[in-house]
Amino acid sequence: MPTVSVKRDALFEALGRTYTDEEFDELCFEFGLELDEVTSEKAIISKERGDRKAEGASDTVLYKIDVPANRYDLLCLEGLVRGLQIFKEKIDIPKYRKIVPAKDEGQKLIITEETAKIRPHAVAAVLRNITFTKERYDSFIDLQEKLHQNICRKRALVAIGTHDLDTITGPFTYTAKAPSEIKFKPLNQSQEYTAPQLMDLYRTDSHLRHYLHLIEDKPLYPVIYDSKGVVLSMPPIINGDHTKIGLNTRNIFIECTGTDNTKAKTVLDILVTMFSEYCEEPFSVEAAEVIYPNGKTHIYPELAYRTEKVTPEYINKKIGISETPSNLAKLLTRMCLKSHVTENGNHIEVEVPPTRPDVIHACDIMEDAAIAYGYNNIQMDIPKTYTIANQLPLNKLTELLRVDLAAAGFTEVLTFALCSQEDIADKLGMDISETKAVKIANPKTAEFQVARTTLLPGLLKTVAANRKMPLPLKLFEISDIVVKDDSTDVGARNHRHLCALYYNKNPGFEIIHGLLDRVMQLLDVPNEENGYVIKAAEGSAFFPGRCAEVIAKGQSIGKFGVLHPDVITKFELTMPCSALEITIEPFV
Repeated sequence: MPTVSVKRDALFEALGRTYTDEEFDELCFEFGLELDEVTSEKAIISKERGDRKAEGASDTVLYKIDVPANRYDLLCLEGLVRGLQIFKEKIDIPKYRKIVPAKDEGQKLIITEETAKIRPHAVAAVLRNITFTKERYDSFIDLQEKLHQNICRKRALVAIGTHDLDTITGPFTYTAKAPSEIKFKPLNQSQEYTAPQLMDLYRTDSHLRHYLHLIEDKPLYPVIYDSKGVVLSMPPIINGDHTKIGLNTRNIFIECTGTDNTKAKTVLDILVTMFSEYCEEPFSVEAAEVIYPNGKTHIYPELAYRTEKVTPEYINKKIGISETPSNLAKLLTRMCLKSHVTENGNHIEVEVPPTRPDVIHACDIMEDAAIAYGYNNIQMDIPKTYTIANQLPLNKLTELLRVDLAAAGFTEVLTFALCSQEDIADKLGMDISETKAVKIANPKTAEFQVARTTLLPGLLKTVAANRKMPLPLKLFEISDIVVKDDSTDVGARNHRHLCALYYNKNPGFEIIHGLLDRVMQLLDVPNEENGYVIKAAEGSAFFPGRCAEVIAKGQSIGKFGVLHPDVITKFELTMPCSALEITIEPFV
């Protein structure tokens, strides 16, 4: 969940009253939020970097509030205050208006066909006669960053650019050029740079270096010019310094470029609805015309309102309450969803504003009604369906075996379900194609490339990490392994395996063999033809002539034996080792 930091005093001033920390925590809970922490800038710096670095930092109290990831309208002080005020019924839901200028008088953004292969979508709008204070300006910048990290997916889907409209002249052109052809003075810099020079400059920048990969390997870079050739921005990296906004900025041109047009429209709607309250005409936004390469045009922002109908019965049944239609409509209105009863009380008509893109189904409306009603106010009831919970048989068997294996002197370990290809193949003397391993499409590290097909590498790596511990090391694990299986709907299947390891100055084959006998005794499997038998076998991970296959209930359930010296060496171990690995699913 995103966390929004707001100054307590500024928040209380906007809300029109003060709260104790406990009262505000309760208000947040009622509204579906969570007051995560009460802190200050000085306390944060002191905690992260020490008291010395915190000297001179502000002592202003900050509230850190956890916001649902899909509530983009609550990511800034303005939206948070507006939502809480409407929830407490202190203000009415505002009506957001789109003002379309007369023909040829409004701003235009022309998209060229060169952008199609890199970031093809763009939307735009204008905030006219806006009044900034230091706090409003900071909130405006912070909201952009919050949106970039959230819905914009770190600028991969959408990048926001805000510009002082009085310093540039439309129409604007969104195009893509060779990096060497782009040259401008970037934000907060003192000289001009070409695009390749900018990439080198920001490669060490703690903030911007995370976005360079989005375009640096592309033959063309996106760029926005005004009619006089002034560069507004090179999305998604940096804006131009020429159009930098400040406290004295009165008119703001906003452009959002990206790879997802729906997300771009949502981001633009959120940005303009949150800060249009500071315009001379509150909650009004000047539209801009976007001209596409095929000649088609579209007016943005859309600020689309839509109407949904839900039945009171549906809401009452799903929540478990029995409210009247008028009360339900009132609850929804408190959640910024203006509602009224229609058709003699048979339906509730809900107006979904442009600030609520999270409402896409009747269940979202029902959820908001539940929040407004108060989860703590819903009466607990005995379910109409009578069921008795029970542990899965496989999990119950696993728990029983864990206790007895520990009683046998073995220590349980829990290892990662993901590992490297080398762990399950090369180090065990196998080819990766023989393992039926499920591969991760985009592994972040070489340590997590595939889902494990055996528990043995995890135990061997645990031993390697604890070589200084007193010998012998006796370890076990009972967990799932994953293998490909085309017969399942997901193409893979889990199997519950038991793996045990004995590491000492001698191999200890008899220790592992004894453990197998104990496990079979616990499973009530006799050591005979109708029970379980062991047969000589070969395994790539085992020493020749020191490996046996375990057969139970007419099928092979695993192997045990002395590990091959090559396997031991590859896991950086120096002493002999015996291991057992079987599946326990046939015994459920």
